[in-house]
Amino acid sequence: MADGQQLGRTLLIQIGDGAGTEVFTNLCGLTTRSFSMSANEIDTTIPSCTNPGGPVEGTSRPGISKKTFSGSGRYVSSAAQKAFNTKIVGAEVFNAKIIVPGVGTFSGPYFVTDYELSGDVENSMEFTASFVPAAPPVFVAEA
Repeated sequence: MADGQQLGRTLLIQIGDGAGTEVFTNLCGLTTRSFSMSANEIDTTIPSCTNPGGPVEGTSRPGISKKTFSGSGRYVSSAAQKAFNTKIVGAEVFNAKIIVPGVGTFSGPYFVTDYELSGDVENSMEFTASFVPAAPPVFVAEA
């Protein structure tokens, strides 16, 4: 993709169908989405051994890292959505690709930690979903 601003709607999660030659399909209906990369901070601060009464400089190292995806939008019934629903109901791990424009693709096994359907009298049914990795995702940088 060209340098510059990236369209938010091109931040995607694709769900694998589990077949031998796996086919990945965009999770349809997303209107908002978020990809988070985080690492716990491990405090490694110690006072100086030669000047214990002197100033202490805080230091840290990275701990557990995580790459999560969440999104919400309009529920769109389809064969792919029905297969995805089965994975949610069964609390199953499935292969997914998270495509982050300008960064790259994170691929690997994921599962859904939270899934909510909602609706009112007039509007379309909506959903929210949160995805966490079941194993470290493989990262391929965008060319």
